[in-house]
This record gives sequence, structure tokens and C-alpha cells, in this order.
Amino acid sequence: MNDNKVLVSVNVPFLEKKYDIYFPVNRKVHNVIDMIKTSLFELSQGSFDITREYVLYNAITGVAYDMNTLIRDLDIRNGSTVILLWGGDFND
Repeated sequence: MNDNKVLVSVNVPFLEKKYDIYFPVNRKVHNVIDMIKTSLFELSQGSFDITREYVLYNAITGVAYDMNTLIRDLDIRNGSTVILLWGGDFND
């Protein structure tokens, strides 16, 4: 296993899909969201709207992750599930 990444299940309700994505643990949440947005844009052949603001939520608690916190400092571990939604409380 690579200690620099965690395998996370990303639930994207508005696409009705779930993706398993490696998150680099030394990146901030907003950087990981940008990575996810780029991937979804490419996978959807340009139909995914990357201009919107998105927020990652803990799938169990429903709490939004702080945009400026490193992944390693959160409760995100291998096998965690997060939810990607439009908008929300921004703290960047």
C-alpha cells in the first residue's frame, strides 16, 4: 500500500454514480476537489460542469470538510466514502 494516498469512494449524486479515487494525503481538500472535477470532466467528455463550486462531505456524518485542511488531517482513510455536492458552506 502507498502511504501517500488513500483509496476513497466518491459518491456523486447528481450523476448517480460512485467512483473509487486515490486521494493524495498531502493535498488540501480544495486541491482534491479540483482533481475530482477535472477527472469527471474528462470522463463525461466535457458534460460535467467544472465551473461550479463543489464541497466534499463525510458520507456518515454529513459534515462538510474544511477546504483548507490536508487529507491526512481528516477522518478520511482507505475505504472511506465521501459525497461531492454543489455549493455549501465554503471556508476557503
